[in-house]
Order: sequence, then C-alpha cells, then structure tokens
Amino acid sequence: MPGVHPAERATRPRPDPPHPQARPVVSPGGYGFPMAARTKTTKDRPSYRCTECGWQTAKWLGRCPECQAWGTIEEYGAPAVRTTTPGRVTTSALPIGEVDGRQATARPTGVPELDRVLGGGLVPGAVVLLAGEPGVGKSTLLLDVAAKSASDEHRTLYVTGEESASQVRLRADRIGAIDDHLYLAAETDLAAVLGHLDAVKPSLLILDSVQTVASPEIDGAPGGMAQVREVAGALIRASKERGMSTLLVGHVTKDGAIAGPRLLEHLVDVVLHFEGDRHARLRLVRGVKNRYGATDEVGCFELHDEGITGLADPSGLFLTRRDEPVPGTCLTVTLEGRRPLVAEVQALTVDSQIPSPRRTTSGLETSRVSMMLAVLEQRGRISALGKRDIYSATVGGVKLSEPAADLAIALALASAASDTPLPKNLVAIGEVGLAGEVRRVTGVQRRLAEAHRLGFTHALVPGDPGKIPSGMKVLEVADIGDALRVLPRSRRRDAPRDEEERR
Repeated sequence: MPGVHPAERATRPRPDPPHPQARPVVSPGGYGFPMAARTKTTKDRPSYRCTECGWQTAKWLGRCPECQAWGTIEEYGAPAVRTTTPGRVTTSALPIGEVDGRQATARPTGVPELDRVLGGGLVPGAVVLLAGEPGVGKSTLLLDVAAKSASDEHRTLYVTGEESASQVRLRADRIGAIDDHLYLAAETDLAAVLGHLDAVKPSLLILDSVQTVASPEIDGAPGGMAQVREVAGALIRASKERGMSTLLVGHVTKDGAIAGPRLLEHLVDVVLHFEGDRHARLRLVRGVKNRYGATDEVGCFELHDEGITGLADPSGLFLTRRDEPVPGTCLTVTLEGRRPLVAEVQALTVDSQIPSPRRTTSGLETSRVSMMLAVLEQRGRISALGKRDIYSATVGGVKLSEPAADLAIALALASAASDTPLPKNLVAIGEVGLAGEVRRVTGVQRRLAEAHRLGFTHALVPGDPGKIPSGMKVLEVADIGDALRVLPRSRRRDAPRDEEERR
C-alpha cells in the first residue's frame, strides 16, 4: 500500500475476505445506487384450482386435499376484473300463463315400461342418462327403443363407441330392431358425432357410451373428467338447440355410482339406473332424477335370448306356484316405487356341524335377517334358531330391502324352524320392531289390492289397515306373538316355551 509505513500497515485490521458466492450488485443507475429486490407478482405466479370443489393452491398436486379427488388440480390465470354490459336478449320474457307448454309434451318411445319411468315418454330437447353394471342389458334396451321410436317423421341416430357397426347390426337382427329410419354410426370423435347430427337431423340420439367419445380440443384420454364434461356439454347444447331427445349411456364405478364428474348428473334432465342380477331374468329401470315426471316409478323388464321385453305384471317371476304349502316359505307384497309386487321369502334351517352356525342370505339384507332371528328367539320364545345353520333367500332375483318384509321374513324363519307350513294363500305385511311389535307401513291398501288381484285370500297386517278388498280375510296383529299363532300347533316342533309349560 503506497504512502503507508510498514509498521502501521501491519497493525491496521484487514477487511473480511469476500464470500466466494458473492456477486457485485448492479443497479439501474450504476454502481453505488441501492437496488430494490425484484419480487414476482401474484399475476406472474401460477395458481392452481380444483375443478371439483374450487380449492386453490400455489402449486400443482395430484390429489385435492379438500375433496380427495384425483387429477382435478388445473392451472388457471388470475381473474381479470370485468364488467358485463346488458346485451340483446334472444327471446323476450312472457307471463308464465302465456308460455306454450306443448313444446314439452312427451313422445312415447314404444316401450311402455320405459315410458312409465320417464313420465310418459321422451320430451323434445331432454337429455337422459342411463347407467348400469356391465352386461346388464343397457345396449339391448336402447337398441330396441331406437327401432321402435323411428318413423317417417322422427329419425333415430344410434352412435356406438364401444362396438363396431357390424356388431350392433348382429344384435339388431337377433332382437328384431331393424328399421329404415334407424341410422347407425360407429364414432369416438365428438366432431364426427356433431357432423352426423347435421347430416341425419334425427329426433332421437342414442350415444353408447359417453365415456368413449372424446373432443380433440380437450387434453386427456376418453372417459376422463374433462372429456366427459366437454362431450356432455356439447351434446346437451345440441339437443336444446335442435329440440332433439338424447339418451346417453353411462358407466358405473365398482361401488355402483355413475362414473365421471358429479356435474354430469346435474346437467342432464333425467337420470335412470338399470339394475339386475346377470344370473336372473329380471331387470329394473329405476328413476333417480326426472325433471318431467315422478322419481318413484320403476320399470320391469325380462332379459332373454330374443332380447328384452317389458313386464306389465312381473309378480309371476317372484312366486312359486305349488299345490300344497311348504315349510319355510312366506309371501309378502313389496313396493318398488309406486308399483306393488308380490314376492316370496324362503328360509331353511338345519343342524350345524361347526361351532359357529352359518347365516347365508340372497336377496335379503343380512342385518334385517339377523334382527328377525333375535326377535324370534327373545320375543317369540323360539330357542332352536341360535344353534342351527340358517339360509334365507328370495325367488326370482328380487331384492327386499324395505322394512315391510320383516313380518314375512320372521314367519318364514319360524315356519322353517318348526317344520310347519303356513296356511295357503297367505301374505304377511308389516315392520317388526326390537320389542316384537308389528308396526304400520305405507301403502297397505295398494299391497292388499295387488294380493287380492293375484288370488290371495288371507293377509296378516298391522292394526288399522284401511279399506280391505271384498272377499279377503285380513287379520290384524299387534306383535310377533299374535303372528306366530297362524302356525298350526299340532305340527310345531319348536313351540314357544310358555305353551310347552301349559301342555
């Protein structure tokens, strides 16, 4: 250092050495000017939002922490502040009394059981979503509807995305669904489907299924949430603009819920569930949502080799006609929507060969059967049920889940335990409580009318059943003890303990 004595240079403290990663800071005004640190604004920083629940985050995630949905986090820009100015209206507002309601008149599909669920038929511009398990018969039913709805004034377009056109033609030959006004196309592109609408100009569009069609303008594989939402939205707009009825086939998850975003069920006008056991002939179409009719209607169909046919009187599938009554069987009347159906409950009890007796059910809820066993043992004084294998089922594949079948289940179990048949032409209706009381259920008069129409002459019902059909003998029971008295005492193998003591 020039001009400094060596001794002074040795005593002067040395400055700290610069950090190896330090860099000179250059401000816009040159060296010596302080520079403010540049921060990224909120507008420059990317934001992410869940398309299902609207939850927002600053980084992308594979699963939304709020609604637990996978693949719904998408990037979106900062919303700009905009002001919407009034525009020209398409149609002027009218008093509700002057609105023409004939445009929403339903047109029959040619399948009475489906029309029953839809509320009379298909309304022009309505969008219907039909969902069900694989192989239950959705494509067979809709192909039959497509052929019966086609006419000179109303063309039908059937678009399949899961099968080829030749495969659908083979099914149409088998079920007799051939019509000159039924058009068939195999497409998986949304633009091609819309092009077919311009060419055919149909009154009814059937798409099988909505999960197989994709839009080229949306990223993602067919069946994804974004694709399903876009395809459904485009078809709904086309249906409303053209006054065209649309039937969409939807897949279901392993839990039985409709696959895809929940928004799909909100956008459509009607949601139908196609139910049934693939090992049974019975199929049920149940309305879940209907903007044009009631949601408590059920359509019954029978699936066979020649196709699918509607059942105006399906009670015959659920009954076994015998000349003599058999122990362990009891008849009841269940309500599927507003339709009464006579069903048969069967029970079988055998000596158990294992420490823990078996409890097997088919068509019945296991919890209801277990509750009836406990009530019979504690309130009905039947002690032989706890140590025996018990099998209970329904006939014809029908599922009984309403409490009105409790009395029939209890009587079938008691009849099987005592090896005593119930009287012939007897139906049992009522809910059984844990105290053994028989409670009232809804629609007793409709149930009795259906049983009387099919030739049943005796019935066990709760108190105050209302109007009774002429020629039918109805016994009002207050508890399970009163109901068990219909069993012939001479053949009881497990009689109540108090009666054994009296004997």
